[in-house]
Amino acid sequence: MEPSLARVDYLQVGVTAQKTMRLLPASGKKATQKVVVGDQDGVITCFGIKKGEAVPVFKTLPGQKIARLELGGALNTPQEKIFVAVGSEVRGFTKRGKQFLSFETNLTESIKAMHISGADLFLCASYIYNHYCDCKDQHYFLSGDKINDVLCLPVDKVKCITPVLACQDRVLRVLQGSDLLYEVEVPGPPTVLALSNGNGGDSGEEIVYGTSDGKLGLTQIAGSKPVHKWEVGNEKKRGGILCLDSFDILGDGVKELLVGRDDGMIEIYAFESSDEPVLRHDYALSESIASIQGGCVGKDGYDEILAATYSGWLTGLTTEPVHREGGSGEELKLSQEMQNKISSLRNELEHLQMKVLQEREKYQQSSQSSTAVSSVPVFSVNEKFTLNKDDASYSLILEVQTAIDNVLVQSDVPVDLLDVDKNSAVVSFSSCDSEPNSNFLLATYRCQANTTRLELKVRSIEGQYGTLQAYVTPRIQPKTCQVLQYQIKPLSLHQRTHSIDQDRPMNTLTLKGQFSFAEIHSWVVFCLPEVPEKTPAGESITFYFQNTFLGTQLETTYRKGEGYFKSDNISTISILKDVLSKEATKRKINLNISYDVNEESVRHTLKLIHPKLEYQQLLAKKVHLIDALRELQVHEGNVDFLLPKYRSILEEADQLLEEFKRQPAHLERLYGMITDLFIDKFKFKGTNVKTKVPLLLEILDGCDQDGLIAFFDAA
Repeated sequence: MEPSLARVDYLQVGVTAQKTMRLLPASGKKATQKVVVGDQDGVITCFGIKKGEAVPVFKTLPGQKIARLELGGALNTPQEKIFVAVGSEVRGFTKRGKQFLSFETNLTESIKAMHISGADLFLCASYIYNHYCDCKDQHYFLSGDKINDVLCLPVDKVKCITPVLACQDRVLRVLQGSDLLYEVEVPGPPTVLALSNGNGGDSGEEIVYGTSDGKLGLTQIAGSKPVHKWEVGNEKKRGGILCLDSFDILGDGVKELLVGRDDGMIEIYAFESSDEPVLRHDYALSESIASIQGGCVGKDGYDEILAATYSGWLTGLTTEPVHREGGSGEELKLSQEMQNKISSLRNELEHLQMKVLQEREKYQQSSQSSTAVSSVPVFSVNEKFTLNKDDASYSLILEVQTAIDNVLVQSDVPVDLLDVDKNSAVVSFSSCDSEPNSNFLLATYRCQANTTRLELKVRSIEGQYGTLQAYVTPRIQPKTCQVLQYQIKPLSLHQRTHSIDQDRPMNTLTLKGQFSFAEIHSWVVFCLPEVPEKTPAGESITFYFQNTFLGTQLETTYRKGEGYFKSDNISTISILKDVLSKEATKRKINLNISYDVNEESVRHTLKLIHPKLEYQQLLAKKVHLIDALRELQVHEGNVDFLLPKYRSILEEADQLLEEFKRQPAHLERLYGMITDLFIDKFKFKGTNVKTKVPLLLEILDGCDQDGLIAFFDAA
């Protein structure tokens, strides 16, 4: 049975961060629960709902932004003490709003993640994990990459303290004291952790994780090694996962998994006959879901899902029926309730309009006075720039607390803007002069009214690096704009991976010189995405990468004074050689560069590219024929005389055109990659073959793999 859920908007607070809203335990079975939420203005708001209206319990004064909010208390008692992470401090409040704790930690950075279990407090800054017991320092761990979330297995079930860190390098790190017990590889960068079923399952060892590329999974954190139970991919290409909860919203006695995503999707996964979850229901809001909870909020006896969005809206999806069945008396009573609500909202609106007019007049007077000081309104932007493995493009997601007027996108390197289905903004391109200003892209997105979230897609060219800038202008007065900058790296289409195929033919680049470990690490950070900025602990480090466009791979191993780079694509080695030489020259460091080229690797790369080339050439030919075939169809009225392959082109015309539109310049990119491969192969031999490129392009138009390989060998 499909759940019937009605949307209710309760209240708006300030902008909220991930995992900053919780429901306090109910005083009785099926009784309504109080909501507590912390925002980026530093305000903690606790409220309940009476007759559909939010009734405040307490509200704190503004201060530093709240990064996390958790509930705690003695083990096996109701968890009703409120803890918030503010900067490097943890504060504790009772459910009535009285502050009982102010614990200034020894962390030098702001707290990013927090978990509480009885007297144990687990805190994480960007790379540092600390465990405190009764506010006394117990354990410390330095992670190899950024920590996104932290969790501890339930002590009453597991009988020992087992913290788990969700790290940006696609790994869950399981700790024992201050030591790493083992690492769990997951399919994407994990952003959020939750105990399965809210209690870790029967064993207490089961953890559900959500990733920034929208995947879900469950892993059992057993004593010596992890056991992967299930994994749900992101087939519908939805947003990254920001929050999870377990709650029986369907009323079948089994807790469902509630998922909140950064594109505004709320999903309910049910565990039916199998152990794997099945998507039963989804609901779309217009902005990212920062926190999600299941409980009873609006009315006694009616369960609901409560979500806190980025801009601070607390929205419920309730099981309470909107249209009540009953006699005319009840309908009259309901309409009277509605009339009262409408009347109070009208009064509130009039009051706000008057206040706005007064403030506007006040602003006009103060701006014209001799002592006027210009004030720029401050607004926060929630932004994310990530590489998508599926289509080798970058997603730029911009979310503003108020409506966006327009976004100007500028780039000093050649990039393609790709179509996004969810994007309703009107885009216009301006011609730009690439020579004096290195300006390759200038595009303006004009947003429709009330658009607070905009998603763009760009595809870069490896070897060409620079900066992409987004100028965000919201609909506020006076007009103001915020500039966001994103680095397009030399090997921008490479993504971190856990391992590579060592049997492929590899080319090797070796660097030796008087450079420190920190210096060569900074060069690798400059060249490749997804590398932690902090210099790794230890004497040496190895990273593995995969090219999302071609599927070629790269292995980097380096230490003080030497670096080794292995790839099955000679163009990757060529880009690294050029960029690393330039970076070393800037710092006046002499490099001894040597390379070992494997001839077989060129054939291997061509075989990887060829199926993609063949597919794109066939697609281009089919699209080219569509107009002519449609004209034939109009004139003849019947297309039965056509060959089956032409009839199928007409039948699939819309899908073919949509695919071609989604992938502009795809064929040109493949031609460019093959041309670069050809030039790079001979560059390492000291031969310039640029004069033979027109001949190569003629062979590419013929799309003959054997002829192409023969041309590469004979040139």
